[in-house]
Amino acid sequence: MALGSSLLQSAGRMLTAPIFITGGYSALTQPGGRAEAAGQVLETMREYVQILPEDDELLVRANGALQLAAGTTMLLGIKPRLSALALAASLVPTTLAGHAFWEMDEESAAAHKVHFQKNVAALGGLLLVAGADAGKKAAKRAARKAAKKVSKQK
Repeated sequence: MALGSSLLQSAGRMLTAPIFITGGYSALTQPGGRAEAAGQVLETMREYVQILPEDDELLVRANGALQLAAGTTMLLGIKPRLSALALAASLVPTTLAGHAFWEMDEESAAAHKVHFQKNVAALGGLLLVAGADAGKKAAKRAARKAAKKVSKQK
């Protein structure tokens, strides 16, 4: 990868991570209203994932812990692709629970629609981080495998 591209990817990762670190910490330490807001989404999720505990506050705290941990590892460049996938997975229910603008009155909906769109944009950035270098790594693996075959044939 070109040096400039690598620096841009690192900068992008580092600029994306803090929102998850601070938001995760806040959800972990002060789940309060988030648990209430997440209730309906969590009930729907329980229909499909029956192992989810009934304690909404526990799930909000667990989601916060995941965001704090994955945001920190992404910031530090530790397994950034895996960290980005974990954050992407946690962002979907967070967004649906916190910014369901289609269920709100017109006044509240406008601000939540903007937050919803920002979260969708963050999701796009996380998917870019998750997909970074995937093709390059697969090509390197294939090249190593081919080199082994060639060396065995000699």
